[in-house]
Amino acid sequence: MAAPERLICAAADLRDGGDAVRFECVGPQGLQPAFALRWHGRVYAWRNECRHVSLELDWNPGKFLDDSGLYLVCAMHGALYEPDTGLCVSGPCTGKALYPLTAVERDGAIYLIET
Repeated sequence: MAAPERLICAAADLRDGGDAVRFECVGPQGLQPAFALRWHGRVYAWRNECRHVSLELDWNPGKFLDDSGLYLVCAMHGALYEPDTGLCVSGPCTGKALYPLTAVERDGAIYLIET
């Protein structure tokens, strides 16, 4: 039996290196904020939670990239994460990684695979 999946957004809503789309996922504390973004042609999805302190990363809804456009940034602490691996490469949680979610792109849409 296939894992349940849920529509996140239309594939066209995710521009490569652009804004992310926010949604909710089920996590350890029930419904939690999450986001999906397109990076170098692939879609990645993460729980929207800094690994330093459990706060949302984006400084405005969907705004996750730093000024260089190369890293996801925590608006509160400045931690920098690689968009494709979720690994923190700078800041108070260096070496830790964002919590990954499984997203797939199919038939012009992005789906969350719920596990």
